[in-house]
Amino acid sequence: MIELILGGARSGKSRLAERIAGDSGLPVTYVATSQPLDGEMSERIAHHRARRPREWALIEEPLALAAVLRQHARANHCVLVDCLTLWLTNLLLLDNPTRLAEERGALVECLADLAGRVVLVSNETGLGVVPMGELTRRYVDEAGWLHQALAERCDRVVFTVAGLPMILKGAPI
Repeated sequence: MIELILGGARSGKSRLAERIAGDSGLPVTYVATSQPLDGEMSERIAHHRARRPREWALIEEPLALAAVLRQHARANHCVLVDCLTLWLTNLLLLDNPTRLAEERGALVECLADLAGRVVLVSNETGLGVVPMGELTRRYVDEAGWLHQALAERCDRVVFTVAGLPMILKGAPI
């Protein structure tokens, strides 16, 4: 089962994903895409780390997400990826459109071949006004296109608001 959990900042999407992974009863591998590039991000990472069960495996991978999923997704196992928009940001900041297109394509294509349970977390950024800066507009566009492609291929898609999950596609939680 492949699940996509979307929501705004502090919407409860990560907490929901962690609950789903924990409730699965399966061994969990947590894939973190963030990088501690400043003090504030380091604090966010520490907060997430403190909340996770110690028995969960951790992989920190800011770029090659499809390769990590191919390696770690397997029957009777849960892989939780948090978060796709940070991963997308990492790729956008490389200023290498070829790498972004390759990694995005690899992620979308690999979903059909993954075994076990995969929970993908991402920020929904397309609900506000159109950003003024070119890079920010590109980020919102790329995130929207990525979410559409993933939602088409996922078994369940959930939108989280104020800690409440709204099922957009698939079975209830």
